[in-house]
Amino acid sequence: MSTAAMTTTHSSAVAAEGAPLLEVRDIRKVFVDRDFQTPVLKGVNFTLQRGEMVAMLGPSGSGKSTLLSILGTLMRPTSGSFRMQGRELTALREAELSDFRNQQIGFIFQYHHLLPDFTALENVLFPHAGRLWRETRAGRERAAMLLERVGLRDRMNYRATRLSGGQKQRVAIARALMNQPALVLADEPTGNLDRENADQAFALMTEIQRETGTTFLLSTHDRELAERCERRIYIAGGVVVDQPQPAASVAAATSARPSMRVITGDVPAVIDHTGQSGDADRRRA
Repeated sequence: MSTAAMTTTHSSAVAAEGAPLLEVRDIRKVFVDRDFQTPVLKGVNFTLQRGEMVAMLGPSGSGKSTLLSILGTLMRPTSGSFRMQGRELTALREAELSDFRNQQIGFIFQYHHLLPDFTALENVLFPHAGRLWRETRAGRERAAMLLERVGLRDRMNYRATRLSGGQKQRVAIARALMNQPALVLADEPTGNLDRENADQAFALMTEIQRETGTTFLLSTHDRELAERCERRIYIAGGVVVDQPQPAASVAAATSARPSMRVITGDVPAVIDHTGQSGDADRRRA
């Protein structure tokens, strides 16, 4: 398998050479339910360079999943700015965001989210066929090539229900790469795997990152995995911190901002002010 066949052709002409792939500036997210306001992100700032493998760490409730949803254009921030490939994504309309997401961003989830009644090949092909509303020969060839690359040449015609957990995650990695994205967002990509399969999945992502120049941002609680990344970003109390903070320090920092009424604990229904339901995201944040 030639490296050239896997090389991602990003839109480098959009941004000057050496410019960050992603620039996040003062991203804030507040979930609103009637007169209650729940701030989850409180001013996040960081950049991702092209071709980096970056781990994002933080305790449960720190806002990692919410931030990934925003960076993946699945949710709009309350305020702030983030630019990718030279485009200000907060300014795009929904149709434009959908197209950008499909072509430039890949997703890997903890629980795979494969379509159970479809084969491994069909699952990998889905982002491509879904955009065109049809399959193409070139698309099937690329999907088959990706499955061969992740070591599943002999499983590509197996339904997802017949695959092991490690095999499903390899299918998910291949699917994320189907449209040659510039950025892959991975939310606990090894959290549902044993140590051996987790190490194999991470090694595979690292190999692909080095071969293709794709940027990976991995949200994880696995510090062993995070230490193997090129860089780490720590989220605590809804902001980026220089290093992990003790729980007491984070709690003190959070309570020092009494500018709005904050709900703590589980909330039956928290509504995203943009009109999307924020309950599920808030529980995973």
